[in-house]
Amino acid sequence: MGHDSAVRPFTVNVPQADLDDLLERLARIRWPDEWSGGGWEYGVPLDYAKNLVDIWRTSYDWRALEARLNGYPQFTTTIDGQRIHFLHVRSAEPGALPLVLTHGWPMSIVEYLDVIGPLTDPRAHGGDPADAFDVVIPSRPGYGFSGPTAGPGWNTYRTALAWAELMHRLGYPRYGAHGNDGGSLTSPHLGRVDPEHVVGVHVTQIFSFPSGDPAEFDGLTEDDHARLRFLQSFEQNMMAYNTLQSSQPQTIAFALHDSPVAQLAWSSQLFRDEVPARYILDNVTLYWLTRTGASAARSYWDEAHTLPALEPTTVPLGVAVFPNDFRSIRRFAERDHKNIISWTEYDRGGHFAPAEVPDLVVEDIRAFFRMVR
Repeated sequence: MGHDSAVRPFTVNVPQADLDDLLERLARIRWPDEWSGGGWEYGVPLDYAKNLVDIWRTSYDWRALEARLNGYPQFTTTIDGQRIHFLHVRSAEPGALPLVLTHGWPMSIVEYLDVIGPLTDPRAHGGDPADAFDVVIPSRPGYGFSGPTAGPGWNTYRTALAWAELMHRLGYPRYGAHGNDGGSLTSPHLGRVDPEHVVGVHVTQIFSFPSGDPAEFDGLTEDDHARLRFLQSFEQNMMAYNTLQSSQPQTIAFALHDSPVAQLAWSSQLFRDEVPARYILDNVTLYWLTRTGASAARSYWDEAHTLPALEPTTVPLGVAVFPNDFRSIRRFAERDHKNIISWTEYDRGGHFAPAEVPDLVVEDIRAFFRMVR
C-alpha cells in the first residue's frame, strides 16, 4: 500500500497570512437576500449565518484550537498513495486496548477531542483503569490535515483498508473501532477487511434501510415506523448536501474553496443549533484552512459510485442510539450485521453525540468493549 511507510511527527502551524486572508474575506462578504418568514425551510437562515460570521470575525480564536491539537501527539504517514494525518494518544495504563475513532462530515478530528481524556485515562475521570484505551484518531482521506485526496475512489471501504494498514503500522495486533456519521460506515468495514485483528466495532448509527421487499415491513413496531417517518422527512428536507456531493461535487467545490461563508453555510445544513458556535467554527475553519471542503465533498461521490457490494459483518458490533438523531432500526441492522451484541437507546443526545454528550459515548464505548476485550 505504497512505498513510503514512515510515520512522521506533525505539528499544526497555520501561517498567519492564511488567518489574515480569512478575516479579509469575512469582512467583504456579499450577503444574499432572503424571503421573510422562511426559516430553515429554505436552507440556512440569513440571521443565523450573520451571527456565526460575527463571532468568527470578532472573538473566534483559531490559535486556541491549534494549541489544543498540538497538546496531543500527531503524526502523518502515507497509505495507498494518500497522506494520512492522525492523533495517537497512548494510555499510561497497562493493557490499554487500541481504539481507532473515525469522524464524519461536516466534522473532523475535532469531533473526538472531548473523549480523549476519559478514554485514555479513566482513572482521572472517575472510571475503571481496566477500561483504558490507546486512541488513534485519523483525519479521513480528503479531510483536514490528511489533505485533498490525490485521486478518486476514497470511499468508506477503501478508508477502512487504510485504517487496517495504519493500525498494523503502529504495531497493534488487536484493536477496536468506533465511528459516528461517516465513521459509522467506515468502522464496520474495518471489521470486514481485518476481522483477524478487530475485536469489536462500536457505532452511533447503523445505516441499514429497507431493501424494497414488502415482507420486511411485516411486524414492524410503531416505534420502528416512527423511525422510518423521521428518515423520510430527513431525506425530503435535509439531504441537499448528499444529493449534490454524491452527484456533482465539483459544482459546489468552487464556492467551498473560494468563500469561507459558503463553507460555513454548507456545513451548517447539519450543524444548525445542535452544537455550540465554537464547535461549528472549529470544524469549518479547519476545512477552510486546509482547503479540503472540495475533497471532503468528493468523498460522497466516491461512496455513491465506487463502493463494492458487501456481505454482512460478523465481528461483534455495539450500537448507541441517540434520540435527536437518525435512530437505527434493529430489524434492518440485523440483516446487514450478524453479530450485534449491544444495543443501547439513550434519552438525550443527537447526531453529534461525541461533542454533545461525550459522557454517554464514553460510557457506551467502555461497556461494549468490556464484552470483547
